Amino acid sequence: MSDGNLSGVWLGIFNYPGDLPATSFRATLAESGGRLGGTIEEIDAVVVVGRHLTSAVDGTRDGRAVRFTKFYAPASEEYDVVEYRGTVNAEGDEITGHWHVHGAWGGSFIMTRPQAAPTEAEQSDSAER
Repeated sequence: MSDGNLSGVWLGIFNYPGDLPATSFRATLAESGGRLGGTIEEIDAVVVVGRHLTSAVDGTRDGRAVRFTKFYAPASEEYDVVEYRGTVNAEGDEITGHWHVHGAWGGSFIMTRPQAAPTEAEQSDSAER
C-alpha cells in the first residue's frame, strides 16, 4: 500500500439486494493510528428518493482489512447503523467489500480515491524529459 493511510476523499457505490438502484457516495476519511473517522454523503435512492443524507463514520484499519460503522445524522426510523467490512488493495486506492444492516439486508460496495491532477511543477518536469 502506498503510504498506508486512508485519509482523504473517496468516491464509491454501494449496491442493494434485488433490483434496487445502486447508490453513489462521497466519503471523507481521517485515519490515525489505525482508527478511522469521517463522514459519508449520499442521495437517497430508496426510502425518500432525492433526500441528501449525511452519516458519521467510526472504524478501524488493520493492515488491508477495513471495518467501519456508518451512523446517519440525524438518526431516523427509516435508517439504522450500517456495518461495512472491506479490503484495501495493494496500491491503497480502492476498498471493496460488503455492508449490512443487522437483521435486515446488505450488499456490496466499492470505493476509490480520485486521482489527483498533476501539479504545474510535475507537468513542467514531465515536459522537460
